[in-house]
Amino acid sequence: MRTPPSRSSSSGEELFEEYVRARVAGLSRIAYLLTGDAHLADDLVQATLIEVAARWDRILAGGDPEPYVRKVLHRKHLSWRRRYRREAVPTGIVPERAGPDISGGVTTTVAVREALAVLAPKQRAVLVLRYFEDLTETQAASVLGVTVGTVRSQTRDALARLRKLAPALTDVVRVAR
Repeated sequence: MRTPPSRSSSSGEELFEEYVRARVAGLSRIAYLLTGDAHLADDLVQATLIEVAARWDRILAGGDPEPYVRKVLHRKHLSWRRRYRREAVPTGIVPERAGPDISGGVTTTVAVREALAVLAPKQRAVLVLRYFEDLTETQAASVLGVTVGTVRSQTRDALARLRKLAPALTDVVRVAR
């Protein structure tokens, strides 16, 4: 006969399941912006949640789990980038499809995705944290484990690189400033 789980572990599991249901879409969006690939983003979110689940009770004891989960997500991404740096990366430009552009904001979305793909991993992480997750410089520095000055310089360098490599995004970069 199976014994029922203890009330405290069940409560922790339920809280974790609630957190995952509430945040998985947002975490997936962030992971997609970081990786530029839907499948890698799913893997990154899954690996992050596996690590977080193992420490969930301790994370809850510290208060709000969101900063910790973000930190794990971004550090895992940087770790993956270092580990798989030598994988084949497709090059060249995919030809445009014939037909009128009826996509509206999709063109900008694609341009942003392509621009993020050419940035260094830390630059990409800083821009995602600052402008997509709307974190302050201090919060972004905490997530990445760097100083506020590093966040500022990475942001400045990333925006300058975007201006140079993706002139189509000049308006988007201007808004970000």
